[in-house]
Amino acid sequence: MTSKKIFTILIHAFIGWAICAAIMGIGMQLFSMKTTLIIHAIGGPLGFLILSLIYFKKFNYTSPLQTAIIFIAFIIFMDFFIVAFLIEKSFDMFTSPLGTWIPFALIFLATYFTGLIVSKK
Repeated sequence: MTSKKIFTILIHAFIGWAICAAIMGIGMQLFSMKTTLIIHAIGGPLGFLILSLIYFKKFNYTSPLQTAIIFIAFIIFMDFFIVAFLIEKSFDMFTSPLGTWIPFALIFLATYFTGLIVSKK
């Protein structure tokens, strides 16, 4: 895989992560934490569904499973080092199923199934 292909998939992962971060940042200013987490658990996977659709239709350098793994690994890496370690200086976010684990699972599934559906067409 070329560096251009790697950059392409990572930029898609970054955009998805940024969408999730924006949902959380804006949501915390407007709503309660629980409401924000619910919006994030819905909006994050929807954002990745759209990004996956674009990625698989235009680029499709990796399989659906590889793409889902790369996307979720990128999100976990960024959440761990940027959000938890640098910004919050706490890893408490990883104790919340609604705050992390449910969105992670739904993002993985949205990416994977989008890839499967697009690949069949």
